[in-house]
Amino acid sequence: MSARRDRRAMSHAVPNSSGSAAPRLAVPPGACDAHLHIIDDRFPGAGPSPGMTLADYRALQRRLGVTRAVLVQAKHHGTDPACMLDALAQLGADGRGIAVLTPDQATPALLRTLHVAGVRGLRFSLWNPADQLVTLDMLRPLVAKIAPLGWHAQIHMTGPQIVEAESVLSALPCPIVFDHMARLPVAEGPNHPGFAVVARLLARGDVWVKLSGAYLNTTTGAPYDDASRIARAFVAEAPDRMVWGSDWPHVTEKTHKPDDAQLLDLLGDWAGGTERAARILRDNPAQLYGFA
Repeated sequence: MSARRDRRAMSHAVPNSSGSAAPRLAVPPGACDAHLHIIDDRFPGAGPSPGMTLADYRALQRRLGVTRAVLVQAKHHGTDPACMLDALAQLGADGRGIAVLTPDQATPALLRTLHVAGVRGLRFSLWNPADQLVTLDMLRPLVAKIAPLGWHAQIHMTGPQIVEAESVLSALPCPIVFDHMARLPVAEGPNHPGFAVVARLLARGDVWVKLSGAYLNTTTGAPYDDASRIARAFVAEAPDRMVWGSDWPHVTEKTHKPDDAQLLDLLGDWAGGTERAARILRDNPAQLYGFA
């Protein structure tokens, strides 16, 4: 019996994820979920967030067949990395982290501690001014501190914000990773000027895009045909610098959680075949995050 059929036999429901079946896509050994959040009420700020711990995510890993994970520090925990560090210690060599820090917090001692724990970047989630933990003017001073470590700046902006910040982004002396397919206006998709900005940056050779958040890039809903148009356009630009992420536990989706297996299956279409999908799931994140 194949590993995929074995996973089907063990299919089960997972907290904060619809459906219970395994994905149809053949998932290679060493596959990575490059964007997820762990929210744990053992740590300050989590509040009532049931079903969002690392133990809950482990169930999703088994369902999807992925083994590596990139934890993006959740806004629930503010700029305190304790929850992420706890989860990274449990994941060991299969885990990497993206932290959120202010310039005052980012001391050499803390950055060394985070690096040893598996952190490889800082996130700048600027798309919603109402809940920003950091600001655009913190980008340059923080990048100056993390560039010597080989870390990247993970950018969560909308397409229009990316256009406005092109000069700032172009001057960053470190790799850049764009969250959630650069949050382009859905109606315009790849025709929006933000796509051209990201495409120009991709040509640098050290810029990446996360093929995640299809439900954040749609007006039609599942099966996310409008988001798929954006994803395929990015894959065509730089297939070797795309990574896939579930965005579990889908904290933006209050009334209906997406089916993570369906989100993973979309990658087969976006990538144009199983061989390229395998590279996006395994080889590309291994390079970006330094997995063995």
